[in-house]
Amino acid sequence: MEAMAGPVLYQKLPVWEPSLEAEEEEAETLEPFVPDPPGPQDSSGNKVGGLPGTWARLVAALLLLAIGFSLAVRQLHSSGGSPGTLGSGAPPRSGHSHRPGVYHHGAIISPAATCSQLGQELLVAGGNVVDAGVGAALCLAVVHPHATGLGATFWGLFHNGSSGNSTALTSGPAQALAPGLGLPSALPALSLLHARFGRLPWPHLLLGPTTLAQEGFLVDAPLARALAAQGPKGICPLLCQMDGMPLGPGARATNPKLAAVLRRAALARTPDLAGEALLSLLARDLGLEGPSARPMPTLEPALQLPVSQGTVFTTPSPSAGPELLELIEAALHSEGPSPNPCPPLPPAAVTPMSSVLATVDSSGSVLLLTSSLNSSFGSGHLSPSTGVLLSNLVAKSATSAWACPLILRGSPDDPETDVLGLVASGTPTVTRVMSHALLSHLARPQTQAQHPHQTQQGPTGSLRACGHATLLQVAAHSEHSHVSSVPGGCCPFQGF
Repeated sequence: MEAMAGPVLYQKLPVWEPSLEAEEEEAETLEPFVPDPPGPQDSSGNKVGGLPGTWARLVAALLLLAIGFSLAVRQLHSSGGSPGTLGSGAPPRSGHSHRPGVYHHGAIISPAATCSQLGQELLVAGGNVVDAGVGAALCLAVVHPHATGLGATFWGLFHNGSSGNSTALTSGPAQALAPGLGLPSALPALSLLHARFGRLPWPHLLLGPTTLAQEGFLVDAPLARALAAQGPKGICPLLCQMDGMPLGPGARATNPKLAAVLRRAALARTPDLAGEALLSLLARDLGLEGPSARPMPTLEPALQLPVSQGTVFTTPSPSAGPELLELIEAALHSEGPSPNPCPPLPPAAVTPMSSVLATVDSSGSVLLLTSSLNSSFGSGHLSPSTGVLLSNLVAKSATSAWACPLILRGSPDDPETDVLGLVASGTPTVTRVMSHALLSHLARPQTQAQHPHQTQQGPTGSLRACGHATLLQVAAHSEHSHVSSVPGGCCPFQGF
């Protein structure tokens, strides 16, 4: 594609109405994954996802309706939840309780209370950690357009507690849809991950986000702060009041064009089709004959590094995963003190705006997702036909230093081995933050021996992050799911 001079101008297009005709699902070859808890069954013992024909569609539709209604009611009658809200789930069957953040079955933690709640509802409905994580990521694409969205780039790390395998979701090198505008990869990446490892029907995951986009969501504190800093440029009328000022905390926003895109994505039979319609509409908005490139997300074995207490997994290049493993290996072989996890930064150091979430179940399955639009609200260019904010994450600006999720799996020979997941955002030195967090965890057994009472604080110990960084921690420990964050209370969590 030849370079285009000047800013990209969007063309106003007629309203696009997606077809509501469902298409038959193609059979997928899935890696064995025994989630915790088991899914709903009918009276004959068949799983709901396996019912044939009309009954399968009827049962799925009823489940979707229940979750969508619950989510809509919660959004319309609450303030959206404060970042410090502690999660709560169904009472454990045994009748006893645990401290906040410890659950019997599964849990999710994300930057938005609404999305954590949606992920928990997917778990309760019989979904696994992939269903919960992908559903919450699509929810964040609606309610946190400053940090993520359908125009974002995604990286992920999934550990299958049943097989012991760890798989990386890679987005590939950043590409341009047009000069200065990044090629969106969210839909094909997330649908690819779900097609391989998910359990619930793909439309089930999109109902909640679609309902939020169509019927409205409440602006929470993180989005309100980003709107105040951004001003009206590039976000009106989507996120502005009648007088042109950005929406404030508690205001209600809708994005019906985005809802239409999500409804059409729900009918896509393959990951490629999930993003193809979106790319076509974006190209028309930009006055292009068609996109010059298409996203090529992949699922591949995660990078791994053996350590004394198990194996460390992370994402491959062009993410910051290889750099993370180099730091960990160097620190483990060094006899000197660990490097400063929060070194002073040059005045010009900038980190892309990113979003993270994590899900875990008590069987040891973990999913970590991280995404970025590069700048806050990405390029600031709102597509009128899709309601999507395109990123400005392109080859010249992208280093993917924001992406290096990490999973530590204990020794496979130990039947009571722990699994720890860490994912961070909000700092240019994310690899140092992550390596410091892991090294602190690896050193913890000696600390426990000296101070046994500290074991009450859970498997992840006391960690810290640099400046305004956010560090999410999830773990499977003693047949329970654990979730926490640094700083404490930054991110709402839910579980059961």
